Formats: sequence, C-alpha cells, structure tokens
Amino acid sequence: GCSHRQKTQTDRTNRFDYLLKQTELFAHFIQPAAQKTPTSPLKMKPGRPRIKKDEKQNLLSAGDNRHRRTEQEEDEELLSESSKATSICTRFDESPSYVKNGKLRDYQVRGLNWLISLYENGINGILADEMGLGKTLQTISLLGYMKHYRNIPGPHMVLVPKSTLYNWMNEFKRWVPSLRAVCLIGDRDERTAFFRDTLLPGEWDVCVTSYEMLIIERAVFKKFNWRYLVIDEAHRIKNEKSKLSEIVREFKTTNRLLLTGTPLQNNLHELWALLNFLLPDVFNSSEDFDSWFDTNNCLGDTKLVERLHTVLRPFLLRRIKADVEKSLLPKKEIKMYIGLSKMQREWYTKILMKDIDILNSAGKMDKMRLLNVLMQLRKCCNHPYLFDGAEPGPPYTTDLHLDYCMWRNYGYCRLDGQTAHDERQV
Repeated sequence: GCSHRQKTQTDRTNRFDYLLKQTELFAHFIQPAAQKTPTSPLKMKPGRPRIKKDEKQNLLSAGDNRHRRTEQEEDEELLSESSKATSICTRFDESPSYVKNGKLRDYQVRGLNWLISLYENGINGILADEMGLGKTLQTISLLGYMKHYRNIPGPHMVLVPKSTLYNWMNEFKRWVPSLRAVCLIGDRDERTAFFRDTLLPGEWDVCVTSYEMLIIERAVFKKFNWRYLVIDEAHRIKNEKSKLSEIVREFKTTNRLLLTGTPLQNNLHELWALLNFLLPDVFNSSEDFDSWFDTNNCLGDTKLVERLHTVLRPFLLRRIKADVEKSLLPKKEIKMYIGLSKMQREWYTKILMKDIDILNSAGKMDKMRLLNVLMQLRKCCNHPYLFDGAEPGPPYTTDLHLDYCMWRNYGYCRLDGQTAHDERQV
C-alpha cells in the first residue's frame, strides 16, 4: 500500500512538473509583452514575440492539428509578417475616429490598446473588467480597429447569452456603424432564410448569435474561417466538457477573446479550461488533467494555482469601477415602502393563524411546510386576488379594483418569466 501511494505521489509530481513546463513554455511567447511589472497589464508595450517563427510553427504543429492552415492562410500570414516589419504598432491616445456618437473613456482607450497589443503579439486574452465598465464597447472598438487599421473586416463571431443579443446589436449600430453586424435568432424557417439571404452572400462583418443557436447550427458555422471569436459571459465555458465548450473548440478561429465580469476563482480546473481554450496548442492535455487533480489536497495545489494565475496575468485585464470610473456620481437608490391594504392584512393574518403551529415548532419535517407558508405570504403581498375566493364576484369585472394597466389601456409585460424575451424586446 505504502509503495503504491508513493508511486502515485511521484507520478503526480511529475505531471505537475509537466504542466508547469507547459505554462513556462507559453510564458516564453509573452516575454516582451510583460514588462517589469506583470501585475499591471496596462504597462505592456507591443512588440514582436522573441520566439522565432519556425520555432513557433513547430511548437504549434506539435499540438492540436485540427487548426492546420490552408495555403491561402499561410500566404496571408507571410504577407502580414512582411508588412508588420515596416508598420508601426498602433496606439490610441484618444477615442478612435471610427467610434461615433460618443467617446471612449480614458481607461477604455487603454483597454483597447491592450487588446490591440495582444493581437499584435498573436495572443488570445480575457477582458474581465467589472460589470458596467464597457466590455462591449471595448470589444466593438477592437473589431472596428481590425476593419479600419488592419483591413480585416471579418468574418467575426460574437457569442452571447440570448438576453443580451439585441443590446449587442444596438451597441454595434451606435458605436461603430461602419461594422456590418448581423444577428442569427429565430425558428428553423427564419434561420434557413438568414443563411440563404444574409450569411452566405457574405455582405456582413460580424455575426452575433446566442449559445443555443450556435449549438443547433454548428454545422453551418464550422464552414467559416473566423477571425475573432468573442465569447461574452465566458465563465460559461469554464467546463471544457460542456456541449458549448466542445463546439467552440472545433471552430477555425485566428483569434479568440473571452469577456467575463466574474473574477476567476481559484479552481485549478476552471483556470486550466480557460487556458486550454485560449491556447489549445500549448495547453492540450485535457484527458490527463482530471487524473492530476483527482483530489483537493494534492501536493503543491496552492503553489500551482499561483503559477497558473501568474501565467494568466499578462493576458487578463480586470479593472474595478472604484479604481477607474471617477467621474460617475455614486448610485442613488430610493426605496419606497408601501403598507399592506386592509384586505391584504386580513389574508396575511389568516395564513399565519392557520399555520401558527408550524411557526412555533419548526422542526426538520416542517421545513417544507414553512417554505410553503412563506410562498403564500408572498402571494398575499403581490396581490391577494391570487387566492381563490378573494376577488369579489361572480360576476367578475375588470375595473379599478383589479388591473390598472388594463383599465388605462397601457401596454405592459411581466418580468417574472411569463413574458417571452422576444415580446419584451418588442
């Protein structure tokens, strides 16, 4: 037993070493980008990676062969290599001229410069700014830069939760109207029409779609050579075995950008899954991974998390509102408390009195009944007419005593999930 344990321990140590060597190998790519203070990705200066091209090529082909390039892609790369030698790296001191109807804030300009320097160094990254700092705008500005400064209009894909689809489309239209963004959503007939009339004719730069649509229509999307694949709410792909994760990994993409407002947890596997997505050629041994981390207290766990964080840092940018958004006034919240009506109080009392025995003796068995009481009380606060027999009638009348919006002919929708998302949008 003892020697077997020892063998497992040695085995695991060797595997850790192997993983760390991979991370160090990767760190080699980003040497020039990460300056003396790796804690601040904003101090990065663009420049060519020190690694030689043929060295890099061997390194990449040693990994995942699904991304074999076509001859045309090879030619394009050679051309861009030669033009890079003469071109000056782009830095914006202010909001770019192709951004309309407003200006980027200074930290957003810095974020854009950071994204550009990642692109110039051939690195995929994670923009992890806190919610409300404009990850959408910075991303759209990057794609605008690709079109206006690099002459690469697309095709790009932006993959988002269904609830933010229209918001993304509006932001494209508003900020960089020169980018032609199209949106895939709808039933089978609408999708077929979209592919026939919009996607295949190719008069577009960016395709915005939801996770669900991507999974259903993956066969069509696989046919494209995507430039940027942007994934919003990227923590959704932290499990590399999920359907979504597997599909996006099959796509042909030149660059990948992850957006998340959720800070990265110290979960080794999730960190690795993100690294694997950003650089599948270097972090490619997902089968081994589970067996390395089959226990939570394995050797050197915290050290390894720190190392992975260090490796992630040069291509992860996270800013906090309090640090960068000085000009916004603090948010004001006004809370209005409205007392119960006479009728609500009566029903409230009825519910409590009927179940007073549970409230007094709430043991384990009564927990479900107690939750049920809470639900009834909530119904009472929302509207006592939800209880049978509370509404006066029959005959039931739609009048002032019931439904104000209906009575006034106001259009309204419910936010409790009963109104479909598309209707809410309309």
